[in-house]
Amino acid sequence: MTLSALAPVLAQARRSGGAVAAFNVIQIEHAEAYAVAAERSSLPVVMQISENCVRWHGSLRPIAAATLAIAESCSQPVVVHLDHAESVELVDEAVRLGLTSVMFDGSRLPDDENRETTRRVVAQCRAEGISVEAELGEVGGKDGVHAPGARTDPGDAARFVADTGVDALAVAVGSSHAMTERVAVLDTDLVGRIAAEVQVPLVLHGSSGVPDDGLTAAVRAGMTKVNIATHLNRVWTEAMVRRLEESPTVDTRKYLGAARDAVTDEAERLLHLLARP
Repeated sequence: MTLSALAPVLAQARRSGGAVAAFNVIQIEHAEAYAVAAERSSLPVVMQISENCVRWHGSLRPIAAATLAIAESCSQPVVVHLDHAESVELVDEAVRLGLTSVMFDGSRLPDDENRETTRRVVAQCRAEGISVEAELGEVGGKDGVHAPGARTDPGDAARFVADTGVDALAVAVGSSHAMTERVAVLDTDLVGRIAAEVQVPLVLHGSSGVPDDGLTAAVRAGMTKVNIATHLNRVWTEAMVRRLEESPTVDTRKYLGAARDAVTDEAERLLHLLARP
């Protein structure tokens, strides 16, 4: 059993000069793929369950229970993380269910309210040994920290961390969520300036749109957690469709198995890529 909070896993990655990959769990086969990838690579992994995923399943409990069970059977450190939770009530439930890390996303809130709510979430979670990631957001913005063209100010990021006590901070440096092409260009100079000002590990969201060389450059500049979801969803879908086209079947294990295998291979590759940039 190797469930871990996020903070110690990120601290170890920083000491080694690398980053930890964080992959989204949508269904049980995703968690299985990531556990096998962690085993093969001998590296830690973050399994993320987003608020959108919870909404799709209708409840956090079933997908969390399955993910936690898979994580507990893995010999490598696994963080089971609640991602992009805008609801404090959902954070409370994640704490009760035994998740080891949460991201409170107050980026759509007014800045003062974001800081105050994040501070309360940190106090609650720290008492339970649970790490907290947060998102600074745009002051007055409606699209959150990852609106097109958004950039995080290093000084404001440092003040946000000091105000809230978070264990990790998601920052805007040129990536965007849900990109299906890997063409994003990151501002690695900005990553370096933020890393110089902020004492906690930095998190790159929207990493699916960033090519391999951009990801490794961002890690060398100071990113310590890299979230990848859409890219793996594309790998999953392409493998599943290819299996059905090659050999049509009504046995869901056949095409879900092909998708799981493809995601396992790509997740393993990404774990190695980010750990040793």
